[in-house]
Amino acid sequence: MTEPNYPTENVPSVPLEAAEAGSNLAMTLRFHEISEAEHRILNPYTEDKLRLLGEVCRLREGQRQLDLCCGKGEMLTTWSRDHGIGGVGVDISEVVLAAARQRAAELQVEDRVHFVLADAGTYRDDTAPYDLVSCIGATWIGGGPGGTIDLIRPMVRPQGLVLIGEPYWITPPTPGAEDAMGHGFTSLIGTVERFNAVGAELVELVMADHDSWDRYMAAQWWTASQWLRDHPDHPDHAGMQNFLDRSRTTYLVYGRRQFGWGVFVLRLTR
Repeated sequence: MTEPNYPTENVPSVPLEAAEAGSNLAMTLRFHEISEAEHRILNPYTEDKLRLLGEVCRLREGQRQLDLCCGKGEMLTTWSRDHGIGGVGVDISEVVLAAARQRAAELQVEDRVHFVLADAGTYRDDTAPYDLVSCIGATWIGGGPGGTIDLIRPMVRPQGLVLIGEPYWITPPTPGAEDAMGHGFTSLIGTVERFNAVGAELVELVMADHDSWDRYMAAQWWTASQWLRDHPDHPDHAGMQNFLDRSRTTYLVYGRRQFGWGVFVLRLTR
């Protein structure tokens, strides 16, 4: 196994615009950077599911994608390699963007894709519109799916595609589940109704499953645990331990049996 590419100690903190009561979002970002150091895909997808999503989107050479909160750029770079598309990835973490640029170089697509350090919630692009605009697992940038689609609307061409990655409740949340997993989510059909309400038609989807969720979550626990072993005197040690403990508990008690996740392929109808 290769050595995890942990963030360096002198990585500058980037202020986060989103507000979340009672939490230090900059520190939470750092904990995710550490726990996902060995991940290339920063969501509950496998490589096969990511490949399938590209296929169902019927991507064509020369199309352009804007990926908001792009993480390590695995979607944009592999789709550029496999389908000949170009585009831009935007993220607020220089740590993940460094990995994205390295991945683009590995796949020899750095002439077609590039990555921008910016707040995806306020990002504007003079080269819009794009054939495809995506926000996978980060609709907090617009206060939820509807607001995120409104952010995207000016940046996607008519008849272009919008990709939204979003969790949903498989069953009505049990007591404590929303406090642990997050408020504001709804059922699968409720999620689709939210899309409909802002003029976005569901035309395809690719869903995560228990196995892909497990691989996304459990692999983080290994990486975080190893970091704690390697850095017993680090000032973030206690915070990282709390992050790891909470991640395991919330997923095993609530997330694995009550929480679903998928990418919804949409076309704007207005």
